[in-house]
Order: sequence, then C-alpha cells, then structure tokens
Amino acid sequence: MKKISLFLILALVLFIPFITNVKADTKDKITIYFFRGEGCPHCAEAEEFFEALSKDEEYGKMFEVKDYEVWYDESNAAFMEEVAAKLDTQVNGVPFIVIGDKYFSGFASSMEDQVKETIKDAYNSEDYTDVVAGNNNGNKKEKKEESNPLIPIIIVSVIAVGTIAGLVFLTKEKK
Repeated sequence: MKKISLFLILALVLFIPFITNVKADTKDKITIYFFRGEGCPHCAEAEEFFEALSKDEEYGKMFEVKDYEVWYDESNAAFMEEVAAKLDTQVNGVPFIVIGDKYFSGFASSMEDQVKETIKDAYNSEDYTDVVAGNNNGNKKEKKEESNPLIPIIIVSVIAVGTIAGLVFLTKEKK
C-alpha cells in the first residue's frame, strides 16, 4: 500500500505543473463588415478575396466577415447608411467595407495589400474599436484564457493507469 501511495503522490507532483498552466492566449477575431450588392462584379471580386484570405494561415485567424446584401434588402441598406454616418462619410456605391474605424468604398485587386494591412493593424492594435458594433466597450479585442479540456482527462487517465500498474505490481510482489 505504501508503494501505491508513493506512486500516486509522485504522479501528482509530476503533473501539477501541467494542471496549473494549461491556459492559452488567444485573441478575438476582428469583424469585417462587408456591404455588397447581389450581381455587383466588384463585390464578387471582394468576396473572392476575403474567401481566399480567410484560408490564409496568417490572416485566417485574424478576422471574420459579416456580409450584408444591400441592393435587395432595405434594412441592410439602411444599416449601411447608419454605419457610414458613424464613420462620418457617405456611401457612393458598393462594396462598402468596414474594418474597425476604417472603411473602403469600392474594391479592386490593387487595394488588396491596403486591406490586408488594415486587417493586420486592427488585429494587433490594443485600441481596436469596432465602430459598427458600438464603441470599444465590449468590442475591444481582449486576450482570453482558455482551458484545455483534454488535460483533466489525461490526468485522470494517468492516475488510473498508475493505480492499476501499482496494484498489479503489488499483487505480483505478494506471490
């Protein structure tokens, strides 16, 4: 019995560092608001760009796109006008793309680097403000600590295996 207790204590001591430090830093994705018109070729080009960029290893983790069709949906068109007013601008056409407190009116492949830079700057900024969702209260990116749900399972498994191995060892020792 002393060997089992010693083994369990040793197992716990070895795994305590893993138990106490299993949190990971992650950042929230920024939101890109994409106001578009169904059938607009520039909107389709922007949509393809965002789709490809979302699969990119570096950029894919940085953003999500909220898509609003404005030519056939009056409430989305009104929402786009509200957003433009918050940004102190007028919408002259689509696509109208909002990233934080920056916006792009129209889209061409020549703008891709500028959009990427805006995404990266917003994602890395400590004072990122999502103008569309409100102010930076509750919409500011924050580092989150997330627990890894596998750690408790691994710990319980190790303790169970250790206990069984200890019992087997003791039973063989008594024979």
